[in-house]
Amino acid sequence: MKKISLLLGVIFALQPLQGYCQLERIVVETYYVCDELDATDTTGGPIAEGLVTYRVYADLLPNTEILSIYGDNDHPFIVESTLPFFNHSSDGQTLAKEFLKARYQENTVALDTWLTIGQTTKKQGAITHYGIPKSNDVNGSFIGGINNDGGSEMIASGLLNNQDLEFPLTIADGMDTLDYTPEDWLSIGITDFLSGLDSTIFGSVVNDVTSFNSQEFVLSCSGVRGVDADSNYVLLAQLTTLGELSLRLNMRVRYLVDGVPTEVSYVGTNVINTEDEVYSPILTYPLECGCTDPNFLEYDVTFSCPDASLCQTPIAYGCMDTLACNYDALANFSIPALCCYPGFCANRNIEAVCPSLMGSTADLTIYPNPVSNTLNVNVLCGVPTTSQITIRNSQGMTVLQEHVLSTSQNYNTQFDVESLDPGIYQIQVITEVGPLHQLFVVL
Repeated sequence: MKKISLLLGVIFALQPLQGYCQLERIVVETYYVCDELDATDTTGGPIAEGLVTYRVYADLLPNTEILSIYGDNDHPFIVESTLPFFNHSSDGQTLAKEFLKARYQENTVALDTWLTIGQTTKKQGAITHYGIPKSNDVNGSFIGGINNDGGSEMIASGLLNNQDLEFPLTIADGMDTLDYTPEDWLSIGITDFLSGLDSTIFGSVVNDVTSFNSQEFVLSCSGVRGVDADSNYVLLAQLTTLGELSLRLNMRVRYLVDGVPTEVSYVGTNVINTEDEVYSPILTYPLECGCTDPNFLEYDVTFSCPDASLCQTPIAYGCMDTLACNYDALANFSIPALCCYPGFCANRNIEAVCPSLMGSTADLTIYPNPVSNTLNVNVLCGVPTTSQITIRNSQGMTVLQEHVLSTSQNYNTQFDVESLDPGIYQIQVITEVGPLHQLFVVL
């Protein structure tokens, strides 16, 4: 029989992306798939054949610890499924750190839905267990098969014995030990403050719950690193459902920079409020693939994996203002600073940028319009020319005038109009290649 792959999409892996720093990827592991024998158990609530238990890991750079997972106003913490989550009705826990090791050997307790930061059992003596991907687990298993009590039907071979997995629970249970236990645990937004009851997807108080979407959630501790210091996988959740899973996570991590402890938050929603927040699209599951090449119009920073087939329109930078002398009809990405107009070309040589203006024609630009103090006048001509600039009022009377014996091809001058009466005026420029006229308003 074909083996069921341990990891979704090859461990739902994404190669580390530049800028994501300490967080390399999120791993969603297929921890277990229920078979027909598991479905006979009724101790902790109904179990369906095909029910899938997933584990969610953060893959971090070495020497990085997770301090918290959380949701806030701009970065909701979301765990959803298209069908309800399984919670063991009698022995389930909201937080994995509350399990006694022996409880995992009872019926279907090991499939319960819960949250954590690494830790999977209470400290018993000097031993505390932590999650580790089953593919990395080399110390055997205390869960499933002959380790299991057989459930309500007392199955002789035990439950959680599905051998069609790449790594059956009877071989690897995804748990190992470390030489420390995190302290200062804090949980907000999951259990009721007074009763201690959990009515979210992580508790069995309410049935048929399919979503945990919180902007007021925190699970924190003194810090947890992975069982293997080099691979540094830290378990965040175990989720059991028949439905399609979706996630949007946020986490706070700590690492050393030149020996100094440094903290940063990685958020799954592209809203950045502080310098120590980093948006990371790989905190969203399933991965949204798209164009990740910024040289294409279809590029979007929120895509978490590349799909080159969706990069279809190469970006052509240019001036897209049809009034500019260097309007580019082939451009599809506007760069306003590239646009040149007679009298304004961002300190560039307009004769070089817009050679089409350097023929036998001339152009006149005035600004501002309306004007109250100084009127700027620019005359652009294909050849050097003698010019006469005349300003007339609405009755046709000349109020200001300037004669220029030999102007440059791009000539600029100014007129003080502050003493003129408010109204409409005409400016006329006579050049060797023809006259130019414009109206303007004095305020």
